[in-house]
Amino acid sequence: MNFIFKAVSVWLFILAATTAHAESPADPTRLDEVAERGSHVMPFSLEKTLHVFNKTEHGGLQQVVAKDAIDYEQIGLIRQHLLDISERFKQGDFTKQRRIHGNDMPGLAELAAANGAVRFEYRELPNGAEIEYSAEQPALVGAIHRYFNAQLSDHARHAVGGQTHHDHKMDESHQQHKHHQLMLKPADSKE
Repeated sequence: MNFIFKAVSVWLFILAATTAHAESPADPTRLDEVAERGSHVMPFSLEKTLHVFNKTEHGGLQQVVAKDAIDYEQIGLIRQHLLDISERFKQGDFTKQRRIHGNDMPGLAELAAANGAVRFEYRELPNGAEIEYSAEQPALVGAIHRYFNAQLSDHARHAVGGQTHHDHKMDESHQQHKHHQLMLKPADSKE
């Protein structure tokens, strides 16, 4: 019964976040093209997973989670992909995102040229993984937010915007901060 309550709570949170922070989706043709290109880059199923983009004061939190919390195949594929791209991002390599979204994706050029000024922290979640993007320069925070908006638009069928929340400086104590999303909390959480 507790599992059902948590699952319903997560979907109500997602619905509320989608309604409160909805981005204009791309036209249906573009959505189809992005999904097709994405299927050649992302190893997991878009239909079995959900992208969540939370903008924060210092950047944002990108999460990909399996819709079925015990779909271990999708969870493994999500973790593999997000770990890979987070390491690539640290090197300024956004080639996978360019293959899916194109070279003119908002915020992408600035993130690729940031030369270490943007931090990308990978963490596992019980049902997927997340990458926390953080920067001190307001222009780079803006680039992260534009990148997240473009992701939400291009993945409108498979993505939701999360609550905008204020984060603290990205340090060790912040990484242990509990996320208010029941099923989307870091795997090392004690709850």
